[in-house]
Amino acid sequence: MPHLLIGHTAMVLHYLFFAYVVLGGFLSWRWPRMFWPHLFVAAYALGIVIVGWPCPLTEVENWSRLNTGREVMGSGFIDHHLTGVLYPAEHLMTSRYVIAGLVALSYAGAARGLHRRRAARVGDALSG
Repeated sequence: MPHLLIGHTAMVLHYLFFAYVVLGGFLSWRWPRMFWPHLFVAAYALGIVIVGWPCPLTEVENWSRLNTGREVMGSGFIDHHLTGVLYPAEHLMTSRYVIAGLVALSYAGAARGLHRRRAARVGDALSG
């Protein structure tokens, strides 16, 4: 039973990680310090997709699957849980472009917010 709980926990963490990669940059609009952690996470996720870096959550989930008699994920979390479920398999690259666009949009908004905050500080300093 603990193997199954560990595996399900890894799966939930995978979904949270994926959600943070896709939408976490928008947190920096409200909390600018969230930009750097998100940049690190997004870069690591990009490395997983492009370079083939290992994902520790995939390893844990596969360990659980192996120890509970379930099928091991052959090609990773996204291919197993998302491709063909959230979007058709033939639209994998489209989904990647959409995700990259959302991250870029979030960073553009964060840069705009940073610019506004700096301009407000300069205005305050000049008027004060």
